[in-house]
Amino acid sequence: MEILKVENLYKTYGKGENEVIALNNVSFSVEKGEFVAIVGASGSGKSTLLHLIGGVDRPSSGKVYIDGKDIYQFNDDELAIFRRRQVGLIYQFYNLIPILNVEENITLPLDLDNRTVEKDTLKSLIQTLGLSDRTKHLPNELSGGQQQRVSIGRAMITNPSIILADEPTGNLDSKSSDEIVSLLKKSNKDFKQTIVMITHNMEIAKVADRIIKIEDGRIIKQV
Repeated sequence: MEILKVENLYKTYGKGENEVIALNNVSFSVEKGEFVAIVGASGSGKSTLLHLIGGVDRPSSGKVYIDGKDIYQFNDDELAIFRRRQVGLIYQFYNLIPILNVEENITLPLDLDNRTVEKDTLKSLIQTLGLSDRTKHLPNELSGGQQQRVSIGRAMITNPSIILADEPTGNLDSKSSDEIVSLLKKSNKDFKQTIVMITHNMEIAKVADRIIKIEDGRIIKQV
């Protein structure tokens, strides 16, 4: 079952002689439960692509469908709600709320949506993340790897249609990177969570089911 469909996606910045083409006619799809890595050098367009898929930015032209819905048919408020409910975002620099503890950071998307937190689901997720002894700690009391695990928990708590991970290991040492990649793979296999991850690291990309290589805003290879 197709969970993500990207059609003829273009993104340009500036006009005339100053025009920069960040994405150039990108099309691909992702099946439900698939783990896809998008790789490319800095400036290749991979982060722009991820932001467009997640509804963080809007394309110059083209379409993105998530779970059959054309996300750019939504107005900004509708898109924000859809993104909060159906798209889990994991960033390189965690983006945790410093005054909220681990549990509060994880449940934030549900709290913003006025949804009830299922205690058993939360407990199980925190155990999977290896954070059972850190639930009341603030972000500044955690290691980088622990903070990234919190951000993964925040992305998963809503049971989203898709998780988008933007260089999730880019700010971590090799040991923490391996732990985060293993955790993403576990969530993909054990919970059938669909994941699209961008990275410049081919070794990390190899854990995915499929690798899409992007260069100068175009897809040049899929393996």
